[in-house]
Amino acid sequence: MRNHYKAALLLFFAIILLSACSASLKEEQKVAMDTVNKAFNNKPKETNNENEDIKFYLPFGFEVEEESPNNIILKNGSKKYILFYNQHEGPDSKVVYDATLKQNEYDLKETYSENGKFGFLLIKNSDNNMNEVTIGIGGVKITTNIKTKNLSTEASSMIDIVQSVKMK
Repeated sequence: MRNHYKAALLLFFAIILLSACSASLKEEQKVAMDTVNKAFNNKPKETNNENEDIKFYLPFGFEVEEESPNNIILKNGSKKYILFYNQHEGPDSKVVYDATLKQNEYDLKETYSENGKFGFLLIKNSDNNMNEVTIGIGGVKITTNIKTKNLSTEASSMIDIVQSVKMK
């Protein structure tokens, strides 16, 4: 009988621990949503990088690792980001958003629309507190994998990059 009590107690603590982890995920998602929403309406950062198709802003610590048509692989320390752009789609386009939704099931889908711009934040929770995060405006999006505790910080840098993209 004693083993049943131990098992029940262990199950109880496991449920409490799991619910605490999911609460922090929800909190980080909410903060990331607020961060993107506020930045969506801010003035874009001045561009400090360019390729043959676009000009864009990179925050301190970010660098271009590789370029291919319509994709730029960015690096910040050990983290990698994929910046995708479609120069045929304007800032109000939903084409990239719709195509991205078809690729995955997302736990969070948030959209923003104002001043002729359509923006989005998509988060898919993976394992080990990792999340696939995609932020986009019109024909531009950036995607990376982020630890749950860094969602809001990374979302801020990502929206700054996406928002700054200017087609040549």
